Amino acid sequence: MNIPMDTYLVTQSDLSGDRSTTEVVEAAVAGGVDFVQLREKQATARERYVLASDVRELTAEAGVPFVVNDRIDIAAAVDADGVHLGDDDLPIAAARDQLGRDAIVGRSVSTVEAAQAAEDAGADYLGVGAVFATDSKDIDDDEYEIGVERVAAVADAVSIPLVGIGGITASNAADVVAAGADGVAVITEITDAGDPEAATRQLATAVDDGRDRQ
Repeated sequence: MNIPMDTYLVTQSDLSGDRSTTEVVEAAVAGGVDFVQLREKQATARERYVLASDVRELTAEAGVPFVVNDRIDIAAAVDADGVHLGDDDLPIAAARDQLGRDAIVGRSVSTVEAAQAAEDAGADYLGVGAVFATDSKDIDDDEYEIGVERVAAVADAVSIPLVGIGGITASNAADVVAAGADGVAVITEITDAGDPEAATRQLATAVDDGRDRQ
């Protein structure tokens, strides 16, 4: 499966200031974002459904792949392109059963062993991190900052695409891609930016720079 994911936005409305999640996604899409994941773990199921419906409409019009974090039911309800799963979520096989074999199923990992297991289970792509220290995600202390060396090790161990996530900015994104990532996933770098559209473009430039170094 060929999935564009140079720049991958993970939404989180409590970091978006006076902008709505929909407004942030709209700006990121205008900036050329390649992939959007609805996270919004602080929201109720109903609130996530409403947000997912709005974001699905935006991304569908733009031709941008859209997945929902954790909630297979919400992904199915809004006809998302797929779902992104973590350690505490349903297995990849269960997501396929609910969403169909053409759905995009991503998996969060932090070790080579977990990455290989996710690939063997049928994941389409991996989110690897946290690469750098971050306050945006709930991460165990021993997985708090894996560094670009781990990204490189995972990239060498699997054949599916992967994005680095966690503490990534336009200043360090090139290092993550140079280490072997196909792209970078960010929350704060776009969501909390004064100009999310411009921040998306800057991130894409950094990814291109990193790819030139691979």
